[in-house]
Amino acid sequence: MILVYYLILINVAAFTLYGLDKSFAVKKKRRISEATLILVACIGGAPGALLGMLVFHHKTRKKKFRVTIPILVGIFLLLNGFFLYQNYRLVVTEYEYRSSEVPDTLDGYVIVQISDLHNQFFGFGEGILLDKIRDCKPDIIVVTGDVLDSSHTRYSFAGDFFQGAVEIAPVYYITGNHEEWLRGDRFDRFLEDIGEMGVICLDDREEQMDGFLLAGLAEGSLGKDISGKYPADQLVVLLAHEPKYHENYRSSGADLVLTGHVHGGQFIIPGKGGLVSPDFEFFPELYEGEHRFGDMTMIISRGLGNSVVPVRINNYPEIVKVVLRKE
Repeated sequence: MILVYYLILINVAAFTLYGLDKSFAVKKKRRISEATLILVACIGGAPGALLGMLVFHHKTRKKKFRVTIPILVGIFLLLNGFFLYQNYRLVVTEYEYRSSEVPDTLDGYVIVQISDLHNQFFGFGEGILLDKIRDCKPDIIVVTGDVLDSSHTRYSFAGDFFQGAVEIAPVYYITGNHEEWLRGDRFDRFLEDIGEMGVICLDDREEQMDGFLLAGLAEGSLGKDISGKYPADQLVVLLAHEPKYHENYRSSGADLVLTGHVHGGQFIIPGKGGLVSPDFEFFPELYEGEHRFGDMTMIISRGLGNSVVPVRINNYPEIVKVVLRKE
């Protein structure tokens, strides 16, 4: 959404500058430099600049503008088509978790993980995202943090997502770092609202499911010593927002850990991996996929939305589907 706001503002600015320069020319006042008019088109304002040329009949006789601005509009349309495809092409990544601790009755049990939505728009009422989740036929839906974004917070987007999700399957939610930054009266009301919808918040709580223990850690608890926290005699599925605390998760007795936070490294470079984490770690080792630490498996979702960096490249928004299998 940050990128959308930027493009709207820069194009309004470009249109306005071309109009002002035409007015200054008519009134024989000091003009806006041609370099500035070209520059504003180069940094994303080309459609606004072209519209300004046509509406105000300005610079239409100058070859520099007649040729350059339409070319920049073409580049603008191509790049934005590419970025929109990269940011909104939803994919489902399926994993099988095989263990002798999976009860016979849970063979084929489906957990859908949603992470790092960051108020991203996926259709009215988040309908496109919800349809993809529905197609996975989940037994439960788990949300591993940052459904909200602290820099462009839209409680309504998150509310629409949860309202639709609870109609598909039971929903369990833990908070991430962005929710931690938003804590206050408004966020408390949000938790009450989604609780009334039927969403179960698992921050530092456990829920005994039919055949396994589903546990969650709040963002503020990720770095704490939780050795031996969970029972060793049953399957433990742990929800935790950040993957870097994997040694803590392993010592807790968790068997399967579902995390997010890293956004797939934002730009995935073939042969090198994700470029940068939200913590500004370059080429982080843990940025997506399935990882084994002893007898614990950790799955990292690339997530769905963006925060500080508004664009993904080679890193499509991801829904994670985990199928439990009896080994």
